[in-house]
Amino acid sequence: MTVDRELLEIAVDIARRAGELTLQWFQSSSLTIERKRDGTPVTQADRAAEAFIRDELHRRFPDDSIVGEEFADHAGSSDRTWYVDPIDGTKAFSHGVPLYSNLLALFDTGGPAVGVINIPALDEVVYAGRGLGCFHNDAPSRVSDTDSLDGAYVSTSGLDNWPSPALSQLLDRGCNVRTWGDGYGYLLVATGRVDAMVDHEVQPYDVAPMPVIMREAGGRFTDFAGIDRPDGGSGIATNGRIHDELVALLT
Repeated sequence: MTVDRELLEIAVDIARRAGELTLQWFQSSSLTIERKRDGTPVTQADRAAEAFIRDELHRRFPDDSIVGEEFADHAGSSDRTWYVDPIDGTKAFSHGVPLYSNLLALFDTGGPAVGVINIPALDEVVYAGRGLGCFHNDAPSRVSDTDSLDGAYVSTSGLDNWPSPALSQLLDRGCNVRTWGDGYGYLLVATGRVDAMVDHEVQPYDVAPMPVIMREAGGRFTDFAGIDRPDGGSGIATNGRIHDELVALLT
């Protein structure tokens, strides 16, 4: 079931405006960094961006549910759920690295419907709607045509949680491993600039946009078990050609 194009345009507009909001704190001396209970960093920009997105969603779609990183879930009465990660890559953001993203996704009875990855500091956005295609800065976007792990570029958010044998096997297969991670890594896959993105540990809001984006760009997204779902606790996005081979190697 193809989603309404206006719905996709609204999601892109909200994510872009949230990104513009975060820029006022990016590389600013006024930025304050706190630690959440799980030890991960959070800033006033994270909270401000999510509050903005939630307000816009409540105003436009008051019956929809919302799941976000910084605030409690909102249970709506409709069969649609929005997933919000106001700043994916807070560590990058808080260190003045321009690879952080704003993530927004919608799921309905048909599954993944809309996905947006916005990189405000680079003025890049990738977005997709079910049946509408995938776009990078308003131009059609496609994954790479690499068909082997030998020479493939594999991105990840960090190497600290990689089991040593898995990383060694990846390098032995001739992969180029880079840490262009978080939402930006998935954007690179969707635009064909890298061949795969691997996340060993994720929350649903970290990867909710990826199933529809990868599918519409010609690629694949699954968890480490090879299941197309954002709530499996892990994420692998590829151009599709090397997906099964990479999943088998990592598991």
